[in-house]
Amino acid sequence: MLKNKNILITGIGKGIGKELFFECIKLEANVYAVCKNKKDLQEFKFNKKKIKIFFGDVTNNKFVSKIFDYFLKKKIKLDGLVNNAGQRQRLPFEKIDRERLDHIMNVNFFSIFFIIQKFIKTINKNKESSIVNIGSIVGNKGFEELSGYASSKSALEGLTKCLAVELTPKFKKLRINNVNPGFTRTSFYSKFKNEKKSLYNWTLKKIPIGRWGEAKEISKLIIFLLSNNSTYINGQSINIDGGWTAS
Repeated sequence: MLKNKNILITGIGKGIGKELFFECIKLEANVYAVCKNKKDLQEFKFNKKKIKIFFGDVTNNKFVSKIFDYFLKKKIKLDGLVNNAGQRQRLPFEKIDRERLDHIMNVNFFSIFFIIQKFIKTINKNKESSIVNIGSIVGNKGFEELSGYASSKSALEGLTKCLAVELTPKFKKLRINNVNPGFTRTSFYSKFKNEKKSLYNWTLKKIPIGRWGEAKEISKLIIFLLSNNSTYINGQSINIDGGWTAS
């Protein structure tokens, strides 16, 4: 599905990004990845021939510019972008000051906005290309103590829809979609399950399938949207949540 496609993925150190990273390698894509910390990759084992990893923070504009300067210098045309890097924030509304709100918006929204601006300069207008933004069901559902996080994901969903309308007519074969995972077993799962038992049990009752999702299940949807099997899907926000938002 992705053989020889040039795919850029942010946030590969943990969870969905990590799983997607390995799945894209298995599918013989040329993977360019962004990881914030080198220590997150210590346990990784992979063939480095078709892989390039950039270490840094997606909110650092100089760092992001260097990544895309690399593609332009090497004359690499990108086929896919997955904006997976993000951060959770659980705080009561009245405790979110300007600094905390700025931080969550910088990581989950502003960084993606400017990465996409740079990405569209690296694509081949004559080939299929795809942007997948990783949102959350929190962006379109109400949850306690997640107002800052939800705001960042709602903004991302709005951006996705606007860009599908604005950019696709210009680039013809470019698609932009949003994937909204529900509760997923990533790095915070064990701590959440053990320390917030009542809240964890509440989440299970809200999910018709009766369990949290797996990172591999989310990555399969992302791969589908990156592939040429989804060439008529554009401007969509797809929930993958075990039925949470339907209940």
